[in-house]
Amino acid sequence: MMTFIRPRLRKPLRNALAGTVFAAAWALRGGTTWWLAIAIEVTVLVSAITLYVRAGEDNDEGALAGSRADERQKLLSIRSRALGWNFAMVAAFIGLSVAVAVKAAWWWPFLAIFAVAGFGYLLGLSNYGVAEEEPADDAAPRRPAQSPAS
Repeated sequence: MMTFIRPRLRKPLRNALAGTVFAAAWALRGGTTWWLAIAIEVTVLVSAITLYVRAGEDNDEGALAGSRADERQKLLSIRSRALGWNFAMVAAFIGLSVAVAVKAAWWWPFLAIFAVAGFGYLLGLSNYGVAEEEPADDAAPRRPAQSPAS
């Protein structure tokens, strides 16, 4: 999908794009704090440049920043995301329960987060679910193999 962008540039560009969108949203918001959009954009650009420089280093942090993670680092990332998802689901459920209990009008954002996270989980199960498993390579065969000499 992103093969036309060098791995070292992927995360810095993604962060710069997301930060620029947020800074633009803040600027469009207007009001007396419109100038914070400039501060946000400067911070985002400095962060993206720092991430690009770090991606050129030959260590674990550089591999992560440069999208060159090995299996160990990818597994750590997957586990961290799963833990974050668990926290988000628990927080959304608690928020929804409290809002319903006190008959508050602010219950729907918690329901939306809960629903989107649940849908993402189900989508992940359907995309990455376990297929039909084959026997292990070292598993004993069902019938003993016959010798070609017999």
